[in-house]
Amino acid sequence: MTPLERARQLVAGAERVAVLTGAGISAESGIPTFRGAGGLWRKFRPEDLATPEAFERNPELVWEWYIWRRALIGEAQPNAGHLALAQWERRVQEFSLITQNVDGLHDRAGSRRILKIHGDIWLSRCTACSYQRMDRNAEYAGPPRCPECEALLRPGVVWFGEQLPRLVWDTAERAVHDCQLLVVAGTSAQVYPAAGLIGQSRAPVIEINIEDTPYTPAVSVALRGVSGDLLPQLFEP
Repeated sequence: MTPLERARQLVAGAERVAVLTGAGISAESGIPTFRGAGGLWRKFRPEDLATPEAFERNPELVWEWYIWRRALIGEAQPNAGHLALAQWERRVQEFSLITQNVDGLHDRAGSRRILKIHGDIWLSRCTACSYQRMDRNAEYAGPPRCPECEALLRPGVVWFGEQLPRLVWDTAERAVHDCQLLVVAGTSAQVYPAAGLIGQSRAPVIEINIEDTPYTPAVSVALRGVSGDLLPQLFEP
């Protein structure tokens, strides 16, 4: 039995599925990975802009970078990997899509049960109160302010040094713990705590990536290639 045949067998027998996706699946849609050369902006490192300290120091610069990123992401389209996951969700009893990506491509592909552990780049939220909104078509002349309390709005993503959203993270852990199959697609499995979810699974794990990861020796099936090619093949006879 080939690795792909084994993976199809696991998929066919699973009604409770959890999927973890990373930057690789979005890179196939033309979105540069966060740490890749194409992801750099001007002379700044992303790590120097995606922090609470950077925002406090220069909110206008941080917003300029995020508006640039939104424009770049807005031109991208979901690929066959995103679409395959959205279709899979409709076929099984329980499905949890845990993503490290903030680009919203899973939403646009039709996925609904999404756990965004690093937030959503299209969300803007208040730094002082509970106000938040989706801003897909917004254009700002300077840092935006909350319409309710006048405090600054910030991008609704998790920055370096911040905690993951507790409810989303707890739900992701339960999904991995309770699933019958975990699929890990397009992630290097080096960014924590997200990568730690893989080791929590008691179920078989299918890994889809262009190269080996630290978890490769422990997974049930390792498929080498891009998610857009391999994810649709999981459902072929």
